[in-house]
Amino acid sequence: MPDAIIEMRSDTMTKPTPAMREAIANAEVGDDMSGEDPTVNRLEAMIAERLGKEAAVFACSGTQSNQMGVRVHCRPGDELLIEAWGHIASYEAGGPAALSGVTCRPIIGRRGLLEVSDLEGQIHNDDQHLCPTRLVCVENTANRGGGVVYSLGAMQQIGAWAHENGLKVHMDGARLFNAVVAGGYTAQEICEPVDTISVCFSKGLGCPMGSALIGSEEEIRIARRARKLFGGAMRQSGIVAAAAIYALENNVDRMQEDHDNARAFAEALSQIEGIEIEMPETNLVFFDVEQEYGTAFALSSRLRELGVNINPTGPQSLRACTHLDVTREQSLRAAELIGDCLSKGLADVAETITGGPYASR
Repeated sequence: MPDAIIEMRSDTMTKPTPAMREAIANAEVGDDMSGEDPTVNRLEAMIAERLGKEAAVFACSGTQSNQMGVRVHCRPGDELLIEAWGHIASYEAGGPAALSGVTCRPIIGRRGLLEVSDLEGQIHNDDQHLCPTRLVCVENTANRGGGVVYSLGAMQQIGAWAHENGLKVHMDGARLFNAVVAGGYTAQEICEPVDTISVCFSKGLGCPMGSALIGSEEEIRIARRARKLFGGAMRQSGIVAAAAIYALENNVDRMQEDHDNARAFAEALSQIEGIEIEMPETNLVFFDVEQEYGTAFALSSRLRELGVNINPTGPQSLRACTHLDVTREQSLRAAELIGDCLSKGLADVAETITGGPYASR
């Protein structure tokens, strides 16, 4: 087994840096559920201000904060509109239905992104046979679309359309700051047309866990009750919030390195016979293995033996992710090993993959 593993399954695999660990060790804490943890309170104020909203609530995970957002805007029997690949509908264990009695109506967009033209005509009439349409959910960056980014203009148009039609807008911003770095806008600008935003600290920002839901004071009041209902109320969680504060202060601008490394990795892959790929916008790289060269599962299995972790997302497709624990040298080495595997041939592997375990995040 190789001495060093190149971990490219997900940016959720990051480890806290020594400086982040120091921030965690020195965190001032109290009882978060009682509103008495000063570090959590500071984080919530910080992220709300950065996104231009009134309030925020700390959560355990991105799935939890997304589901809190759904609960804020919808009631049992309502429906939300979402792009067909959206995480809330596809990778959160049926949370809208199980937790809030809400139906997800998937809409085909482009690479995980929606436009107003996709949404027009989708609002249900006021008819007792139909689910009342209450919410539009967008994902920025759009994971299964290849980590692509909403433009500011597109987001403004969706927000204006939704609000003109009496709908709310929730953004799954699991990788919001990747979108900010790539999109050329501020977090406040891209969130202005949106009512609530879920932000993950445990991905490119490099924290061990944690997320937040951000919105108006009234929306966050309701969300806190949902957090309790969903089992997410915490105690001395300033230990974790300290990592998120450190990340917001130190790890946002450096995400450009991850994007540059993803691009270098993708450009190297594009030179390999048997690989089909689209150039990434952020830190996610989706690529396909041509059938005559073998399956995605066979390639993933062989790479794991060589010390590179990249998971399949389909019979022929894989996703790689760059992050603060993957260097440029490692990115290029991973591409080199993929080329070696294809040139030497892949052993037959019987297992068929329809969705890898890290296809969701």
